[in-house]
Amino acid sequence: MAKTTKRGGGLAGAELQTQEMQAFQVLSPDGKVNEANLPELSDDQLRELMRRMVYTRVWDQRAVGLARQGRLGFYAPVSGQEASMIGSQFALEKEDFILPGYRDIPQLHFHGYPMYQGFLWSRGHQHGGQIPEDVNVLMPQIIIGAQYVQTSGVAMAFKRRGEKRIAITYTGDGGSSQGDFYEAMNFAGVFKLPAVFIVQNNRYAISTPVSKQTVAKTIAQKGLAAGIRSVQVDGMDVLAVYAAVKDARERALNGEPTLIETLCYRLGPHSMSGDDPTRYRIKDESPAYEENEPLIRFRKYLESKNLWTEEDENKVIEETKAAVAEAIKKADQYEKMTIPNLIDTVYETTPAHLEQQKQEYLAKEGK
Repeated sequence: MAKTTKRGGGLAGAELQTQEMQAFQVLSPDGKVNEANLPELSDDQLRELMRRMVYTRVWDQRAVGLARQGRLGFYAPVSGQEASMIGSQFALEKEDFILPGYRDIPQLHFHGYPMYQGFLWSRGHQHGGQIPEDVNVLMPQIIIGAQYVQTSGVAMAFKRRGEKRIAITYTGDGGSSQGDFYEAMNFAGVFKLPAVFIVQNNRYAISTPVSKQTVAKTIAQKGLAAGIRSVQVDGMDVLAVYAAVKDARERALNGEPTLIETLCYRLGPHSMSGDDPTRYRIKDESPAYEENEPLIRFRKYLESKNLWTEEDENKVIEETKAAVAEAIKKADQYEKMTIPNLIDTVYETTPAHLEQQKQEYLAKEGK
């Protein structure tokens, strides 16, 4: 068993000091709460967490349908990971900076990034990457794990400027097998950067199970060699994720970076690019996770406190359907991307050779 000390409402009990640990949890699968670990949240905040998770689930279902219709480009489904995504972003402040992986559009959206731009990003449209000035995010990183290195760079900038905000990043279990994963944490550990690194362990890197990726007992413990505080959290428990990230944020502001592994389960395919999870998942494993999925668990808790009803949920469902319909309509109507426009927006001052190529292209097009 891990040697632990009690601190921070029981959260320190999830810190790894040996090779074994128990995932930090607030809500049991049947919706019962561990009062010692319960974070301070108002009833309105609890309801908002649920609203955002339902919103994300319905948005995901609609986006899967849009992808099948050919109306999106690349899309990575998120169902099953709502607690990890929503709980972690809810613990942030607006000035904090998110560096996401390609599955992390919900965190960006609730940090201020418009949904329609996410749809344009999916299609490869340059406007998808034109982040509004007051939204502190980067675009989803396609190169696995690269956002970890960028996070250390952003966090270093915050430290050098004396800014009281953090950089937070996400990757999947597959990303923890990349060199960038270790390099970023080593840098953050050495310079005591205001950074939080999250691994959303959804059990599979596309079709590769965790057991084929590492023999480490946990992904969380991989931060130890870099001198990074390491925590494993029940990623199906939105309250546990919120509490863990809230605590990690405060520590990061004081120069103590953290690696958090959230134990999740991807209910759908890795992406809408032809992945068939039935070909590689263990037979009959999904039902056990589906019964324990984030919305069911948190709904039980809120209903026990008379904070959530079927009427509340239906209202959010209809609200989300309307929001998705409006966003895809706006994306469809947005000005089409052109080669000259792409060249102009890549550089503040267009290099002479590209300006020449642009003019040659326009001449051929008769423009």
